[in-house]
Amino acid sequence: MADGRYSPLTRLADAFDALEAETAGALRIVEVPFLTQLNVRVSPGASPGVRLATEPNTYARDGDLLVLWLGPDEWLVLAPPDTDDLEERLRSQLPPGGAVTDVSAQRTALRLSGLAVRDVLATGCALDLHPRAFTGRCAQTMVARTQAILIEEAGDFLVLVRSSFAGYLGDWLLDAAAEYSSAALS
Repeated sequence: MADGRYSPLTRLADAFDALEAETAGALRIVEVPFLTQLNVRVSPGASPGVRLATEPNTYARDGDLLVLWLGPDEWLVLAPPDTDDLEERLRSQLPPGGAVTDVSAQRTALRLSGLAVRDVLATGCALDLHPRAFTGRCAQTMVARTQAILIEEAGDFLVLVRSSFAGYLGDWLLDAAAEYSSAALS
């Protein structure tokens, strides 16, 4: 809990902590709560004050911002929690017809890392997550029948999931990781 806000995955924090030891480091899950998330709609080629990804299913880094390509005229800007002036800064630089919407409360984020991360996600996701096909990419997809956005960066995955489905997805990930636990491997 921070500033009166409640994370939908607070109840799973201890289970996520235990998972790394149980899997001997093969999978680590950490919630990244309260990210600033801004949906930006502008015409392709416009400059809303951040570096935009220009190809489908890619992202661009712009300082501490991650800018995901969601559609031909839609991007999701991720920033550290409580980046207060970002929305106003983007709005002030929007071309006519552009829009910025704060969607921070809509989703929470999970950071998954470890040698088993791609295998665990693949059990509930139809995308080809092999490094040849999904490195340095992002995609809107389904994970365990739950709408999510996957972002791969340097072998780690950031999974954005609607807050109302976060508990379900967290439980599913813990279950999917069970085969990598020390008890299952012995």
